[in-house]
Amino acid sequence: MTGLGLVTALGPSRPTTWAALLAGQSALVVQQPFADLPGRPLALVGKAPAPLLGLLRPAVGEALEEAGLTPPVSDCGVVIGSSRGFQGALEGVAQGWLRHHDLSGCPDWATILPGQGAIAIAQEIGARGPLLSPMAACATGLWAIFQGYELIRSGQCDRVLVGAAEAPITPLTLTGFEQLGALAPQGCYPFSDQRQGLALGEGAAVLMLESESSIRQRAGVNPYGRILGAGLRADAHHITAPAPDQGASRSALIACLQRSGLQPGAIDYVHAHGTGTRLNDGHEAALVRDLLPHQPPLSSTKGATGHTLGASGAIGASLCCLALRHQRVPPNTGLQGKAIYPALVTGAQSAPVRTTLCLGFGFGGQNAVLAIGQP
Repeated sequence: MTGLGLVTALGPSRPTTWAALLAGQSALVVQQPFADLPGRPLALVGKAPAPLLGLLRPAVGEALEEAGLTPPVSDCGVVIGSSRGFQGALEGVAQGWLRHHDLSGCPDWATILPGQGAIAIAQEIGARGPLLSPMAACATGLWAIFQGYELIRSGQCDRVLVGAAEAPITPLTLTGFEQLGALAPQGCYPFSDQRQGLALGEGAAVLMLESESSIRQRAGVNPYGRILGAGLRADAHHITAPAPDQGASRSALIACLQRSGLQPGAIDYVHAHGTGTRLNDGHEAALVRDLLPHQPPLSSTKGATGHTLGASGAIGASLCCLALRHQRVPPNTGLQGKAIYPALVTGAQSAPVRTTLCLGFGFGGQNAVLAIGQP
């Protein structure tokens, strides 16, 4: 991982997001961007809901610049996902038709197809390698990183731009989560005994993955970390609820450790999915306690950035990279009451960090675990 770009509601860049996170800041504020919907805690990057490419482009630019690459980057694959893509624009088209039966002024439908974010970025940077646009609910970001890793490991590419972006602050998304009873009325409190639900946030995270041979050809490259392996499984249980027996999530974590050649005690930090919901956090805390009995430091950053859905895994992996570089563990922002995990990180702390796990769990029973170690 030679370049890293971050855009979150905490800050428009990697340094600003990291500094605000370590300071324990939260970008969640009760807002009402749509007059006919009730106010909810939201983490917006700007004053109004952002367009997808408005989040993705600066993250791509930051990742390329830090990797020392200037477009066109023709010898590069692109794997960039999103769980909702251009849903906001599509909702606007539908509303215009329903209200006025008029589609004049609407964007070209081909520019707002689900995979168009990855296509647009590939065109803008001149990438001619493989092009993928995964959509795996809240596990999308980790899927994208792993697919890029596989393209390099299989010899398809020496360099792949990977990541995910999400612009989920739309009427339909808010209404849907409201109907599920998943939205928090006051704030997002991951791994707290008083947790009340999730809070949506906008964001994007992009990383440049390169093979060792590619890195050796350029001077001055300072990698953040190395992908050690991953575990990917599906519950085949329920559209929203995790399987009570933890079968697939346990299998994903165990597979990740095995494929990475890691013993459970080798994990120094876990970036948890940690949505702030009763089911997810209870399931995840029990999973980590059972499979990592040394109980490594663990935190979720959704109390700071909001839940960025498909982008959350890419943001989490990026924060793991920053923890490896700076030897600091980011805090679990938003603890209310007692923690349900014994080694929850309640304030940023310095610690030896050699190996990290990033967890991602999504609707439809998507389970993804990614191991990242020092370069």
